[in-house]
Amino acid sequence: MASKVLQAIYTDDDILMEAVKSVRANKYHIEEVYTPFPVHGLDKAMGLKETRLAITAFLYGIVGLVVATAMMNFIMIEDWPQNIGGKPSFSFIENMPSFVPIMFELTVFFAAHLMVITFYMRSKLWPFKKAENPDLRTTDDRFLMEISVNEKNHKELTDLVYNSGATEIKLKDN
Repeated sequence: MASKVLQAIYTDDDILMEAVKSVRANKYHIEEVYTPFPVHGLDKAMGLKETRLAITAFLYGIVGLVVATAMMNFIMIEDWPQNIGGKPSFSFIENMPSFVPIMFELTVFFAAHLMVITFYMRSKLWPFKKAENPDLRTTDDRFLMEISVNEKNHKELTDLVYNSGATEIKLKDN
């Protein structure tokens, strides 16, 4: 049997939020919700886990700090020591105050650039990827909720979604 999804279209974000809560309360699985703008609290209403992207950003910042420290130690202390402004060139610790801006900049640089790459990989947004939006109106003024259905619960789910304020309901093969 092919898997099917019920697509319910809403005109207001508040109605959508109540519908998501109602569908989740009745133990149905929401596949995806498409919105034209971010809806505050929708992730919690859908029961999505919190993201771990902040942890990766911190780890990428640590990598940037380590690279900056190793790079400056090698360049300014070991490989080509120079007397710049009377600063001693034989100790990294004595020169660290002058290295702090570089360490900060490389920390931010690594965290930002590696986070962009991680976000694109995690969300599968590759360059030249075809859009997967099931209804173009969701980029303008409509909200779409996709719910997994089977033959047994099709009628009661349709009634539930219609009573929750959906303006359109479609049954599609997934």
